[in-house]
Amino acid sequence: ASAVRLGSPDVGLMTLTEMADQAGRMAAAVDVPLIADADTGFGGPLSVIRTVETYGRAGVAALHLEDQAMPKRCGHLAGKQLVGAAEHAGRIRAAVDARGAEGPLVIGRTDAVSVEGVESAIDRAISYGEAGADLLFVEGLPDVDSISRAVEVLGDWPLVYAWVEGKGPQLTVSQLGELGIRVVIFPLTAILSTLANLGNLYAALRRDGSPASMMDAMATFEEFNEFMGAAAASDRESRYT
Repeated sequence: ASAVRLGSPDVGLMTLTEMADQAGRMAAAVDVPLIADADTGFGGPLSVIRTVETYGRAGVAALHLEDQAMPKRCGHLAGKQLVGAAEHAGRIRAAVDARGAEGPLVIGRTDAVSVEGVESAIDRAISYGEAGADLLFVEGLPDVDSISRAVEVLGDWPLVYAWVEGKGPQLTVSQLGELGIRVVIFPLTAILSTLANLGNLYAALRRDGSPASMMDAMATFEEFNEFMGAAAASDRESRYT
């Protein structure tokens, strides 16, 4: 979200309203459940309550709250600082109460692996589960053994795993499922692919003066309009004109 909206790294620059707006635009454009990053909840318990209510109105199906201090940063960047486990457990309790019976599922996330180690991160995750989180997310598990250890200890809750290119074991969804992971997210896959392809495209445009050499790697104009539903929009409009 920070990359595409601000052109900036994930270092805590996005506000609650910007993040919820971004998530709401996505939720409105798709017909599958949307999992959204809610950072730290943007403050104390009252801010967490507002975050959950705002994300719920945006149509988000689940959100994850991380145990970093503000300003937060990407879980795979250096320099992260954590709040105490008890403080984040309080955030989780506030989120669960705020969402009620029909609001977004709450994913308790810890970024402690690279700061305090795997065992400490698992201990933190236990406290977030006991605080009421529906799912748990131990970010940055470095290998199969640590994934298996997390599943063994945290098996009372469905576990979320972030598949990040070049970070951790590059297993398939099926392989992660066999280890006991229940939700796999791919937070950077689309934007990393887009970055590489846009780099090639603009290099060709600058070199050749046109994108002609790249057209085989591009969708056609017709494919684009079909994907965006232009014909359906035209048919709908015709009912009233």
